[in-house]
Amino acid sequence: MGDPSKALSFYEKALTIHRQLLSPDHPDLATSYSNIGNAYCLTGDYSKALPSYEKSLAIRQQSLPSNHPNLAASYGNIGNVYFHMGDYSKALLSHEKSLAIQQQSLPPNHLDLAASYNNI
Repeated sequence: MGDPSKALSFYEKALTIHRQLLSPDHPDLATSYSNIGNAYCLTGDYSKALPSYEKSLAIRQQSLPSNHPNLAASYGNIGNVYFHMGDYSKALLSHEKSLAIQQQSLPPNHLDLAASYNNI
């Protein structure tokens, strides 16, 4: 609906509940951090989006197989933040990691692969 500040408020409430009920490496906790990062990206606050995305990635690295598409999504999100912050070498590295995971886990004609090639 175009109100990232309101979305952020709800995502933070969800994170609070997830932290109380879930283990620190639960994938739903990673989703909460990712959603918070998305809200910050929509407001252009990349310096706040990055730590949220990094927390999401760390949890996913602990709880998911190394070729899981959600790991690729985390690397893609981080790459997008670095791109918007002007750190193109870090953006490229993150997008390449995302692509490598997607190549292992997705069919060769998947739209997410096309997006990764485009990001690179």
